[in-house]
Amino acid sequence: MGLLSDPVRRRALARLVLRLNTPLCVLSYVAGITWFLALAFPPLTQRTYMSENAMGSTMVEEQFPGGDRARSFARDFAAHRRKSGTLPVAWLERAMRSVGLEVYTQAFARKLPFPDETRERYMVSGTNVYGILRAPRAASTESLVLTVPCGSDSTNSQAVGLLLALAAHFRGQIYWAKDIIFLVTDHDLLGTEAWLEAYHDVNVTGMQSSPLQGRAGAIQAAVALELSSDVVTSLDVAVEGLNGQLPNLDLLNLFQTFCQKGGLLCTLQGKLQPQDWGSLDGPLQGLQTLLLMVLRQASGRPHGPHGLFLRYRVEALTLRGINSFRQYKYDLVAVGKALEGMFRKLNHLLERLHQSFFLYLLPALSRFVSIGLYMPAAGFLLLVLGLQSLELWMKLHEAGAGPEQAGGPPGHVLPLPPAQGMGLASLVAPLLISQAVGLALYILPVLGQHVAAQHFPVAEAEAVVLTLLAIYAAGLALPHNAHRTVSTQDPDRGWMALKLVALIYLALQLGCIVLTNFSLGFLLAATMVPAAALAKPRGPRPLYALLLVLTSPAATLLGSLFLWRELQEVPLSLAEGWQLFLTALSQGVLEHYTYGALLFPTVALGLYPCWLLFWNVLFWK
Repeated sequence: MGLLSDPVRRRALARLVLRLNTPLCVLSYVAGITWFLALAFPPLTQRTYMSENAMGSTMVEEQFPGGDRARSFARDFAAHRRKSGTLPVAWLERAMRSVGLEVYTQAFARKLPFPDETRERYMVSGTNVYGILRAPRAASTESLVLTVPCGSDSTNSQAVGLLLALAAHFRGQIYWAKDIIFLVTDHDLLGTEAWLEAYHDVNVTGMQSSPLQGRAGAIQAAVALELSSDVVTSLDVAVEGLNGQLPNLDLLNLFQTFCQKGGLLCTLQGKLQPQDWGSLDGPLQGLQTLLLMVLRQASGRPHGPHGLFLRYRVEALTLRGINSFRQYKYDLVAVGKALEGMFRKLNHLLERLHQSFFLYLLPALSRFVSIGLYMPAAGFLLLVLGLQSLELWMKLHEAGAGPEQAGGPPGHVLPLPPAQGMGLASLVAPLLISQAVGLALYILPVLGQHVAAQHFPVAEAEAVVLTLLAIYAAGLALPHNAHRTVSTQDPDRGWMALKLVALIYLALQLGCIVLTNFSLGFLLAATMVPAAALAKPRGPRPLYALLLVLTSPAATLLGSLFLWRELQEVPLSLAEGWQLFLTALSQGVLEHYTYGALLFPTVALGLYPCWLLFWNVLFWK
């Protein structure tokens, strides 16, 4: 406190901060990027381990023998589905009753905000079918879920067959202490969301559905299964849920443990696990997997039905059978035994999974990075915004104090003329205009889609995307409009005060995002922080403008798509990348209104208006 209250010491501190600010900012940014890239290297990456005592041992004997029965169920399901053209509800009811389950159905309907051209649907209606295996050794207070999503274009017949065969096998066992729900959902994630809302008696997305006639206990865990053939070469696990949520790490450890026990090849992000972490090749491969996870988590999309379960505090995974590694082959018996072992271990739980990590990054299935180790990477990037804000505040304070109070030497001329106050009233107009454009970006595309479709030869989905791009680009004209209402008495103090407000605004937003979705927050910080720090109306303005455009939220999304496909070793051409970008815009808006994904409102109502403030600073007159 003495350092801040003593004028002489305070001036010395101010001069030190102003002199070292630029090298400290550069050092902090480089440290943040370097720390993130080092996350895939020991000792920052650690071996996974089981924290829940009830799941610490795999000493259960899997006895699932129903491979032939699963294939028979799958053939019958596929035949009835081809015949009816929709989910064969009546056949599923008969099949579930034949294996001894309590069978119920649920009808649902949903009108999408605009047509989903990717899946060719607008007015969606369907029926979910689920059967309940009651626990013979306990009351119906807790339950587990095995779910299979079925869409109009999905080939998931083998997963349905395996679900029915597992239900028949589980029905003959007496050790179950939890109810088990076998759920087949229509229209993929829409059916899953309808069933979850009805099961928990809530309505958060505007879904219209019939109430559930049969219920089990509180859901402790869920596994979603997707299989496209009778033989798979590996099981790939998806963990990224809605808005970047992740399941408890113990559930992922359980999956990996039973895959290792049964000799099943398990993958993450479609990549094989690195074997040699002592050399450079292992960590580099882990870094590629970690980057893929960061990009998928940052999207905020539910990458499987499990992503919707996480919203209701239900730990869940999605397992996908893939056929990318031809040297390995596993039949439905091997997959069924792994699922049987997982459910038998989950059956031992006395409470919800809580002892392991909920916030982590995965360079491999056998390695993880905890929140305490990856958070400094974002902290270093946000420190740049803090240092820049401190520098601007000191400059404004010194300029407003006058030469005598500032303690400058005789004859010293300050770069800014003295003025009274920071003129915050003059910043109201840029702030309000920027926020109004963000509000228009959020509301108008969906609200005005029909008007745009009537006056232009485009479909509703195309009208939404074109309106998004038009409003986004219109924001580039804001400096010419905002400056008319700003006093020109002291332009230097004006842009410095506006940049100070914008830096604090951006730091608060990125700090909140990092705490809830680290991947999204880090990507935005890595791209937006350098441009925000350099933005000023002096110097090479065209270069600063180009940097601002290339680091805007839309450009970050476009670059992330190219990086994602490059990491998947499926590079994109410019035309393909642009088309994928337009599809991502449409899906982002649709998933916000359909499932409650928060990426679109975060960008439209927060990050884009903040970016416009820096654009105003750059073109300040």
